[in-house]
Amino acid sequence: MATPCFFYLLHLFLIIATTTTSKANSLSPTFYMKTCPMALPTIKKVIDAAVKKEPRMGASLLRLHFHDCFVNGCDASILLDDTDTIDGEKTAFPNINSARGFEVVDRIKSAVDEACGGPVVSCADILAVAARDSVVALGGPTWKVQLGRRDSTTASRTAANNNLPGPTMDLPALINNFKDHGLNTRDLVALSGGHTLGFAQCASFRDRIYNETNIFPNFARRVRRSCPRSGGDTNLEPFDSTPARFDVRYFKSLIGKRGLLHSDQVLFNGGLTDELVKSYSSSPKAFTTDFANSMVKMGNISPLTGKKGQIRKNCRRVN
Repeated sequence: MATPCFFYLLHLFLIIATTTTSKANSLSPTFYMKTCPMALPTIKKVIDAAVKKEPRMGASLLRLHFHDCFVNGCDASILLDDTDTIDGEKTAFPNINSARGFEVVDRIKSAVDEACGGPVVSCADILAVAARDSVVALGGPTWKVQLGRRDSTTASRTAANNNLPGPTMDLPALINNFKDHGLNTRDLVALSGGHTLGFAQCASFRDRIYNETNIFPNFARRVRRSCPRSGGDTNLEPFDSTPARFDVRYFKSLIGKRGLLHSDQVLFNGGLTDELVKSYSSSPKAFTTDFANSMVKMGNISPLTGKKGQIRKNCRRVN
């Protein structure tokens, strides 16, 4: 018969085993502290140089992280090139000819692997840190990036086409899309504030500037000069008047009916998000605090941890 001491030891073993497994499968901002303490400074150095050379790159890298996390979780699947067995996400409708920054990710990966003495840092973590460092480089808030993600061994063009929110979505569709990813309405408005950086292509806002009525007339006329009724699909227009500075100008633009995308302006169009837009427009601290919190929350969407996935040697292909 088993003794009480035996059951005590068994119970203690199970507690230790469970705790160890939990730690192995959870994210932590100090994940690389022992294995590669130079990982984060190395990423920041490459990002700072890239954004200094081309400020628009900061918005592009932020968008890469967002588009990665919304398709089967934050697993760097967006970085995989097409192969005979992988229908990559780069060629999905929301990404083709618009997702960019892949060469910068390649440079980061090369620099980090050299600093770490090998492939220690995942491509998924590189995307998460690059997004944070890009925001900081353009005057935005910082936050502790949770680390320890691993990289997927597959991608899904179909999931990218189905899961990424589109520029013509109405507010209920946006709310449901974010809810499907574990994010609430406050997260939706805060993360949409990422459009304080960067540009959009003409094809994504043409219908709004020619056919919608909840738009400031002078704004519509000005934007039409760079976005004709036909042709010029890839012509660029900034989301707000300060596309290389992280501020609350985006929200002020929505209040003035100068939202570039339909999916931007619906955030301030007599709906339940109006008050939050007003709050952010007058309180940079409220916006940056919520944005940082929502970025951490988004970065926690279905990560691969523990022994799941892999640490890619090349972010563009599986090992």
